[in-house]
Amino acid sequence: MVLATWWGWRDAASIALAVALAFFFGYLLTLIPLFRAGTALGAALGIALVADTLSIATMETVDNAILLLWPGAMDAGLGDLLFWGSLAIALAVAWGPTFLVNRALIGRGKGHARAHSAHGHSH
Repeated sequence: MVLATWWGWRDAASIALAVALAFFFGYLLTLIPLFRAGTALGAALGIALVADTLSIATMETVDNAILLLWPGAMDAGLGDLLFWGSLAIALAVAWGPTFLVNRALIGRGKGHARAHSAHGHSH
């Protein structure tokens, strides 16, 4: 959101960039330790997709929905408290459902449970 706001992008482009970067960096943060543990590219990509897709999708859906529904949030500039406050609150609120999704996935041996087992962690 910061980059798109800085560049003066409209809502749809701003959200598209935020979602694309969230998936890119989310997958990357899972892939790095998998590669360091010697996991092959194909296996690492499969683990990252399973571990992160639902989690990132949940976070982005809730976060962006809040920003779209919050009056003025998408029109606020980088110098506005509304921009930073709504962004912080949206991320904090989105953390809750995302935590529950991850907890459910890990409890079923899915999600990050697969990533942890792939690089030597038992939990």
